[in-house]
Amino acid sequence: MTVSLPRSAVLAGGLAAVAALTLSACGAAPDKSTSAGDGKSAATATSAEDFGGMDALVTAAKKEGTLNAIALPRDWANYGALIDGFTKKYGIKIEVENPDGSSQDEINAVTSRKGQKRAPDVLDLGSSFALSAAQQDLTAPYKVAAFGDIPEGQKDPEGRWFNDYGGYVSIGCDAKRVKVCPTTFKDLLKPEYKGKVALNGNPTKSGSAFGGVYAAALANGGSFDDIQPGLDFFAKLKKNGNYTPVESTPATVEKGETPISIDWDYLNAGYADEFKSKGVDWKVAVPEDGTFAQYYSQAINKDAPHPAAARLWQEYLYSAEGQNLWLKGYARPALMVAMDKAGTLDKDAAARLPKVSGTPTFPTEAQQNKAKGVLAQGWGKAVSG
Repeated sequence: MTVSLPRSAVLAGGLAAVAALTLSACGAAPDKSTSAGDGKSAATATSAEDFGGMDALVTAAKKEGTLNAIALPRDWANYGALIDGFTKKYGIKIEVENPDGSSQDEINAVTSRKGQKRAPDVLDLGSSFALSAAQQDLTAPYKVAAFGDIPEGQKDPEGRWFNDYGGYVSIGCDAKRVKVCPTTFKDLLKPEYKGKVALNGNPTKSGSAFGGVYAAALANGGSFDDIQPGLDFFAKLKKNGNYTPVESTPATVEKGETPISIDWDYLNAGYADEFKSKGVDWKVAVPEDGTFAQYYSQAINKDAPHPAAARLWQEYLYSAEGQNLWLKGYARPALMVAMDKAGTLDKDAAARLPKVSGTPTFPTEAQQNKAKGVLAQGWGKAVSG
């Protein structure tokens, strides 16, 4: 994703289960009448079984014919393949609005377009934003068929959100434009990186940038309870001229505007593949001095204009096919451990994941909220001027 991304901080327990495997190796009102043969409304169905089974759900979703998505760029965690796979499988067109949008943009679209056909059907949110959306009663309770295999702590008990894929904060670097690529946050302070260090968005709105500041805090004496050292770190980067306010995207990297980008490892690893044909030698390192991991979360708009398609999309994402497509995009899917046990995991794709060491830990909901408050108050001041 580019400017500000639909991503935010993770829930406690986020990547723990996956780590055990990976670390070692204006429109009119929407039509709510979609129903099954027995009259069950898709808008209130809490599972495919509750709607009458997968066949009934597929039939209803095909009748709707469209799925409204938001903030899903094709080069983010292999979403292009997921979108194409869903459309090919079911013949349902996916309309993606504002692919470079943030998690907050997604929530704003849900609230401002309530009752409109152009409202988002589904959301891919940073975990703290998913929590917020559920607390605001914006998301519908729904449990995919594989809900039981999603580890505890990675899902709302009612199914109002559930984690989908995750990764680690990493440092991407254009080795053709940077003589020696940084591998730690400490390295980023070196004078040779003047004007070269960027984030993928604004941390008050973007999950990847939020994660970057949290990781910097951990690398500089902070903790999940204290993100201030991360804020101070970026203030120092700004003061010494190393931090650039240009928000990193594949386009800015290719142009040389952001030769060093702090972003998720699955994005940086994916860019490394993408850039090879463009003559960019993109190196990726997970900084050992600030290891921070998180998941993102799926949710269904409570007032989705295409409620059956929204639910079918979730079933597709949590099928082995969907989960392995995320894995091929270097993201660690929520069902990774369960699929490994079931023999449905793409082992080749798993082996290609960026290597990390240690066992990740995660901030609690209260810690995330506190961190977001600190950033809301201090980020602008830290990087202004």
